[in-house]
Amino acid sequence: MSRLRVIVAGAGPVGLVAAACLADAGIPVLVVEAERDLPDGLRASTFHPPTLDMLERLDTAAPLVEQGLICRHWQFRDRRTGPVATFDMELLRGETNHPYRLQCEQWRLTRLLRERLDADANVEIMYDARAVSASQDADGVRLVIEREDGSQEVLEGAYLIGADGARSVVRKSIDVPFDGQTIPELYLTLSTPYPFHEAIPHLSNIAYISDPEEWFVLLRTAGLWRLLLPTEASEPEEVMLSDARIQQRMKEVLPIGGDYEIRHRTAYRVHERVAERYTVGRILLAGDAAHVNNPLGGMGMNGGIHDAFNLADKLAEVWRGGDPALLGRYERQRRKVALDVVQQQALRNRATLNQRDPAVRAAALDDLRRTAEDPVRHKEHLMRTSMIRSLRELDAVA
Repeated sequence: MSRLRVIVAGAGPVGLVAAACLADAGIPVLVVEAERDLPDGLRASTFHPPTLDMLERLDTAAPLVEQGLICRHWQFRDRRTGPVATFDMELLRGETNHPYRLQCEQWRLTRLLRERLDADANVEIMYDARAVSASQDADGVRLVIEREDGSQEVLEGAYLIGADGARSVVRKSIDVPFDGQTIPELYLTLSTPYPFHEAIPHLSNIAYISDPEEWFVLLRTAGLWRLLLPTEASEPEEVMLSDARIQQRMKEVLPIGGDYEIRHRTAYRVHERVAERYTVGRILLAGDAAHVNNPLGGMGMNGGIHDAFNLADKLAEVWRGGDPALLGRYERQRRKVALDVVQQQALRNRATLNQRDPAVRAAALDDLRRTAEDPVRHKEHLMRTSMIRSLRELDAVA
C-alpha cells in the first residue's frame, strides 16, 4: 500500500505547494525534508501577482499578504542620478486579483502550507530525511533517505517529485543533464532595519540600481531592507563577510553616521541552468531541481511555484486514469518558460545593471525610460515581468 502515494523530495515552497495541490485532489503524499525543521533562511522574498492568484486556491494568499509588504511600484535607478523608470503595478488591475508585488520571506509561505498539510490525514512530512538516491520501475519509485545518525531507509511510492533544489539528488539519480553557466561574481545579500526609504529620495520598495562600476539591488520587506551586492569571487569569504568589509560596502551605497545594524548576511554563487528533461518515467522535476537563474526580477521561486501547480494538476489527472502523456506536456510547457522567459528576463536585468559600455548603457536606460512613459508599453512590460504573459501563452504549447 505504500506505493499508493506520491513522494515529494524537498519541503520548500515548490514541494509544499505540489503536496498541497495533490492532497486537495485526494492523493496521499509523503514529503521528505533533509533538515530537522522547515528551512527559515532568507532566500526569495518577491511574490508576483499570478503566484498570489494561484495561492488563493490553497487559502494562503490572504494570510501571506497580511504578513508581507504590498509594493505597488518598482524601479530602475542610476546610482548617480536617481530614478530612471518607475513601474506602476496598478496598471495590472483587471488582469490579476493582486496588482502589486508582495515582499514577504518565502519561509512564511512554507509555514502556512505546513499548517494546512498537517491537518490532512493523507499527508505525512518526514524531517531529517536526506535524499540519497532515487530509482524506478514500471510500477513505482523508490527513494533512499538517510538520517542524521547515518541510518538509511527505502521509501516507495507511485511517483516521485524532485523539488530538492539546485543540487537535486533526484535529478542526478536519473542522469538528467543540467547545462548552463555560472555567473562569475558572487552575490552578497545583507539585511538591515535601516530605513533606506527615508534617506534616499524617491526610492521605491523594490529598486534595481545600475552602475558601470558596481550595481546593486535594494528590496524592502515588512521589517527589513535587503541589499544585494555583486562581489568578486576571488575575495576570501572571511573578508567578504567580515563586519569591517560589510560596513565599508554599505557606507559606499549610503554613508551614515555610525554603523549599520546587520541582521543577516550570506554570499552565494549564481547559476543559469535548465534541466534537459523534467519528466523521466515516474520521476518528475520542479523548481530549482529543474531550473536555476539569477535572482534579479524575482522569477526563480515564482517560476517554481508555477511548476508545482502545473505538475500537480496534470499528475492528479493521470492518477485518476488520464493519459500519462500529460506529464510530457508539463515538461514542454514549463521548460519553455524557463528557457524563453525566466532565464532570459533574469539575464536582461543583469545586463542592464552591469553594462559598462557608456553608449550601450545609455541606450538601455533610455529604452526603459520610454517604456515607463508610454502607457501601452508600460503595461506590456509589467505583463511580461510579472509572469502573467508567459502563463497565458502556455495553452499554445501542445
